[in-house]
Amino acid sequence: MFMPRALKVKRPAQGPDHGLNKKTKADQVDCDQSKPQASSQKEESCENTETRNDTGEHLTESATCESEAQSFSDNAEEEEPVKSFKKSQRWPEPGEPVCVMCGRYGEYICDATDNDVCSLECKASHLLQMGITTGDDVFNVKDKNDDKKTSQPHRPAVNTAANESAYSYREDPFISGLTDEQVERIRLELGIKTEGKDVRRPIIDFEHCGFPSLLSGNLKNAGYEAPTPVQMQMVPVGLTGRDVIASADTGSGKTIAFLLPVVMRALEEAGHGVCSPLALILTPTRELAIQIERQAKELVVKIPNMRTALLVGGMPLPPQLHRLKSSIKIVIATPGRLNEILKQKALQLDKVKILVVDEVDTMLKMGFQHQVLEVLEHVTEEHQTLLASATIPAGTEELAARLVHDPVRIAIGEKNQPCANIRQILLWVEEPSKKKKLFEILNDNKLYQPPVVVFVDCKLGADLLCEAVAKVTGLNTVAIHSDKTQRERNRILKGLLEGEYEVVISTGVLGRGLDLVNVRLVVNFDMPNTMDEYVHQVGRAGRLGHRGTAITFLNNNNKRLFLEVVKRVKPTGSILPPQLLNSPYLYEQQKRESQKTKMRSDDTLVTKNNLLDIIKRHDRRKK
Repeated sequence: MFMPRALKVKRPAQGPDHGLNKKTKADQVDCDQSKPQASSQKEESCENTETRNDTGEHLTESATCESEAQSFSDNAEEEEPVKSFKKSQRWPEPGEPVCVMCGRYGEYICDATDNDVCSLECKASHLLQMGITTGDDVFNVKDKNDDKKTSQPHRPAVNTAANESAYSYREDPFISGLTDEQVERIRLELGIKTEGKDVRRPIIDFEHCGFPSLLSGNLKNAGYEAPTPVQMQMVPVGLTGRDVIASADTGSGKTIAFLLPVVMRALEEAGHGVCSPLALILTPTRELAIQIERQAKELVVKIPNMRTALLVGGMPLPPQLHRLKSSIKIVIATPGRLNEILKQKALQLDKVKILVVDEVDTMLKMGFQHQVLEVLEHVTEEHQTLLASATIPAGTEELAARLVHDPVRIAIGEKNQPCANIRQILLWVEEPSKKKKLFEILNDNKLYQPPVVVFVDCKLGADLLCEAVAKVTGLNTVAIHSDKTQRERNRILKGLLEGEYEVVISTGVLGRGLDLVNVRLVVNFDMPNTMDEYVHQVGRAGRLGHRGTAITFLNNNNKRLFLEVVKRVKPTGSILPPQLLNSPYLYEQQKRESQKTKMRSDDTLVTKNNLLDIIKRHDRRKK
């Protein structure tokens, strides 16, 4: 049998009418004072301790009636029974555990495999699949006292982990049979560029990796039929244990490219007990962390003893701490919450074998850099490091290079350039006319393709623009930013993906990494502060090879970026507004750029042949 998480721990059941408000017993202490009537009823029931003993042997005998009354004051009803069938279970909210069999809310923990299940039906199927028991006995739960007498099913050692531990990447005979010229032609046609020693050849199909059958099946079930260019090159390099710095277009599949080496490394070794994961993935935003954990769960479904933990801010800390008490192998976290947990010594990173830093350019900026370095102090030097982003500026790459050892650098397509699948439209719009122009776009049948994501530069602006769009256009509009609670942000993101909202006004929280697969139009109402952020934001419109459109409003308030805009957008064939091309600010920036280039060319090595020419140029400058 398995225990509901109220005792071992049961996860808070969240019916459709309760949202996310129902709490675990440990969290209900905070609500005691708000319900005095339920509290008095509970205190009277405490006089009969025998009833309490019959309801569950897992409550500690030392708990007093007063503490019980305090803990359960807002839960006077009886404990709900364990769900028998999966159809009775709801679907999970973002960030919640998922059943390893059907994908519904993983409300319970299977005591035989320590995996998440949603009902007795799925537990029976799971145990039958693992060959641990016939699965029929799990439905014999009418009398809890009988569970004490029923002998626990024998749990043999699961051979799956032992079989996976023997895995080591070996080049497929088909890949080995290719000539060097053929390999280079493949890389050239796919835009794959590599730097480093002994770089592995790219794979053509996921089958060339020799993954275990369960993992291969999960890949296909999740829709990953053929690898993208970044996956073709990064996966074999990552599987061999090499450090990687990867740069690829937005929506190119970088997440799966680093998740596959993470999963295989976690399978190679048995867990080191509680609070000691084997893999750590760091991300800058909560939404991106939730998405990565969801994709990781898709890869490890039905694989025994492969559990993940999501550690992000904006969500209650106690459930995350309790999650770590299980045998967790993969941790996905944001730096702030992770450092908070590390200070409480509730997590140890000395057993981490593989470290991933996603959106590394953001993670190594001043806002995150200190937090990331604090985390790395807890990780031993003997680990593999994978760094990935769509944009890695030269300064960031120099800092990132200090975190890796003998890395392989992988670049797909033009480095730090917008995705080629996105049609970029830059419009010169003065500040007072921005709202009017946005309304015109939303009323244009050729451009308007809901849902539309509109990026602004501040939280107040997002709320005000949301009200204006809803009032003028009548479209179902919502704003999302960092002042919203995590529950609200999860709900809005889910509604966006399901087509519930027609327009979403966002700050940068939706700008990085998220697979907004149904978004075909992005509007940069406010030009981002950097061109790197511009690349990421317009990239929300062209995910996984789909074509999209990105419209950006530009004026003299963005004059600092004029030269960078011309450099990055003009090569894509996009038409730039004449106000930009004829701007005196652009002319001054181009002039300074040419002077810097000339100065660099003057800093040549002095030789016998050019010594006199350098002296003459120096004398002319003095005159």
